[in-house]
Amino acid sequence: MIDLPVVPATPPQRKPDWLRVKLPVGKEYAHVRGLVDEHKLHTICESGNCPNMGECWGAGTATFMILGNICTRSCSFCAVATGRPLAVDTNEPERVANSVKLMQVKHCVITSVDRDDLKDGGSIIWAETINAIRRESPDTTLETLLPDFRGIWDNLDRVIAVRPEVVSHNLETVRRLTREVRIQAKYDRSLEALSRISAAGLRTKSGIMLGLGEREEDVLEAMDDLLEAGVHILTLGQYLQPTRNHHPVIDWIHPDQFASYKEWGLKKGFKYVESGPLVRSSYHAEKHLFDM
Repeated sequence: MIDLPVVPATPPQRKPDWLRVKLPVGKEYAHVRGLVDEHKLHTICESGNCPNMGECWGAGTATFMILGNICTRSCSFCAVATGRPLAVDTNEPERVANSVKLMQVKHCVITSVDRDDLKDGGSIIWAETINAIRRESPDTTLETLLPDFRGIWDNLDRVIAVRPEVVSHNLETVRRLTREVRIQAKYDRSLEALSRISAAGLRTKSGIMLGLGEREEDVLEAMDDLLEAGVHILTLGQYLQPTRNHHPVIDWIHPDQFASYKEWGLKKGFKYVESGPLVRSSYHAEKHLFDM
């Protein structure tokens, strides 16, 4: 294992050179960019200013956020607005399915805000969106990045029942930092959600942000916990502070340390590990469709 010191972040937080992003280019990207602009389509890739947008769009992958843009939770790392969400849009599944079809998306990733205000946690719209995409684009594969549904497992089961090709729920951080970083979430509840997804025979995926103050032993402990929960795919990326009001970046993690974590993850037993400063939950998502 490579034991490298991290680079402490000191105000102003000047990003290291390894976090520089190339401008998106390529025919496939230009084609999708044109469709998005012409039809005023919405993707989280664009609204979240994802550093991998060009690469993902070029590979035929795009991510959509459903159930609005106001979250009922207030995690200290997340830039999504917190408050009282608007009423559920029952036409949303068809609109998302139409966008996927127009963009000719090969692998579609769907995520959502937390809707703790709803009895079903938004799971009905989740299931209907998956089914609508399958009707409109039967050759498109699907990955769902799910909330924990507050541990109301009937709601999770509703999404599991429509069997997306990959089902993801992010642990986000290590056990020691969960209460600080994910105020309304619970580390063990996330692990139980992942265990239930894996027990249903689905490809199971989770992600962790680094640079929040975790230590190497914390990350390795989280890997072991995720493997015990049956997780097949792990993503590790650098946390970036959205605004001054959010959790600060404590460490800039060196690319060599990310490479070390990838090596450890594969040795421990994950089938696929994406680990690097610019890695996000849906990075190389289309490559995670391995045979179980």
